[in-house]
Amino acid sequence: MNKFEKSSIFIPKRKVRDKEKQRELLEYTENISGHQNLRKTVRLPEGESINEWLACNTVDFYNQINMIFGTINLYCDSQTCPSMTAGSKYEYLWATIVNEQRQFKKVSASEYIKNLMDWIQSLLDDEKTFSSKNDIPFPKNFYDIIKDIFKRLFRVYAHIFYHHYSLIMQLGFNEEFNMSFKHFIFFVEEFELMSVTEIQPLQELISSLLPKKKKKKKKKKRRSRSGKIKNTEEK
Repeated sequence: MNKFEKSSIFIPKRKVRDKEKQRELLEYTENISGHQNLRKTVRLPEGESINEWLACNTVDFYNQINMIFGTINLYCDSQTCPSMTAGSKYEYLWATIVNEQRQFKKVSASEYIKNLMDWIQSLLDDEKTFSSKNDIPFPKNFYDIIKDIFKRLFRVYAHIFYHHYSLIMQLGFNEEFNMSFKHFIFFVEEFELMSVTEIQPLQELISSLLPKKKKKKKKKKRRSRSGKIKNTEEK
């Protein structure tokens, strides 16, 4: 990610939680990362806490996507991208709470991404969610919180792939961007953080990245349901 680090940054890069274990896990990831080791990179290190591992990687991907969007944010504004889309079939609305009720609002892609990063940062700063103290346990719904974060971070990748990838190539960042996304998808798959429906906007690309898994034989056949989603809202 060196090229990204040299470019303009949309939001300052965030630090990992102030815990020795977090630093150890991040160093472990950096030491084994590489083109041939992404599968190994995402696996839970033996003897480590899965919540610590999820937390460490959440911060890492958050930082990566901040840097990635920082390379093209000047070209993504209310005129070029008046809504948060991934191609013509997928539009994401920003959810707000008004009078204790959730409402969905159409915003520009840049505003959506800024709101998203602010929301994630508020979670990272929340001691009840991402505590900086060893004696404070992770919340019981921590896995669901992580899934929510990754679902939304995926949308930034999808928007860039559909609407700004040519610019990424012109800037010479396509190799780093592709590697970041591949790493992200391997992690999502390893810990089942997203549903088939949620990754649909980039399903064809993802299928080319991930080898097909052998299906296990089942005693009883079950009907499968499938369908396309033309418009996805923030939920």
